Amino acid sequence: MTESASWAGGSKPSATGERSGADPNAVYALGSSSGESARLYRQSDELAPESAALLDRVGLRPGDSAIDVGCGPRGVIDLLADRVLPGGRVVGLDSDPAHVAMASELANGRGWSGVEVILGDARDTGLPADSFDLVHARTLLVTVPDPVPVVREMVRLARPGGWVAGIEADMQSAICDPPSPAFDRLCELFQTTFSRNGANPQLGRSVAGLYRQAGLQDVVVEARAPIYPVGHSRRSIRADLVRSMRPHVLALGLADEAELEEIDEAAREHFANPDTIVMSGLLFLTWGRKPQAG
Repeated sequence: MTESASWAGGSKPSATGERSGADPNAVYALGSSSGESARLYRQSDELAPESAALLDRVGLRPGDSAIDVGCGPRGVIDLLADRVLPGGRVVGLDSDPAHVAMASELANGRGWSGVEVILGDARDTGLPADSFDLVHARTLLVTVPDPVPVVREMVRLARPGGWVAGIEADMQSAICDPPSPAFDRLCELFQTTFSRNGANPQLGRSVAGLYRQAGLQDVVVEARAPIYPVGHSRRSIRADLVRSMRPHVLALGLADEAELEEIDEAAREHFANPDTIVMSGLLFLTWGRKPQAG
């Protein structure tokens, strides 16, 4: 679901974004593993249509500046670069050093000048206020126990007249037809495990309100209910998310290895049937403008 562990509880980060005594992955619901990093990287392709539609709504142009807060190993850095380069500036920010390295490698490999990936805390980036034409976050707020400080920081970073925009999930409205006990069990395990530190898997519906409360104007929201066909990598997202959270599921005593293997196999077999309809949740695209100064 989420791009990365760009928020973490515990001690306040240093100016470089490093924390003393705080483990970001202790809070990040989906854990830290090479498999989760690969899923996040793949997610950039999976959600590219929705992200492109959102960026088109705010009308980025060459020469503009944009930041992707919680970019993970890739985020929307490539989509931003396509719109603002040459002459523009793109910043990716993440709290996971491994993801910063992966996103930096992507930028360097593409030869993008004007693209920088930095380590930092989404609540307190340390970047100057009023710096960006667009401040963007995707599937970030849904992971944090208190998204308000993140939204306030995003608004602070936007220039007057600039945009704050994001895509957040609402995982309550899940559909699987014909019904599947394995899918129902995956949804139950996901809800309990993902929410264990106070994160809200239904946050998507609340983002427009958070934007308005933070002072944004002209706030618009769209909801999408994607249904992915057989063979699409996001068709199995519920099973993939629970797989990423498996260590937490076990630690909480919600299931044992045998049950997790059984429901994972059964759900994936059910998803492989072309007659099965799967909607794992809603996606809310939300954008708003920072008022002009004065």
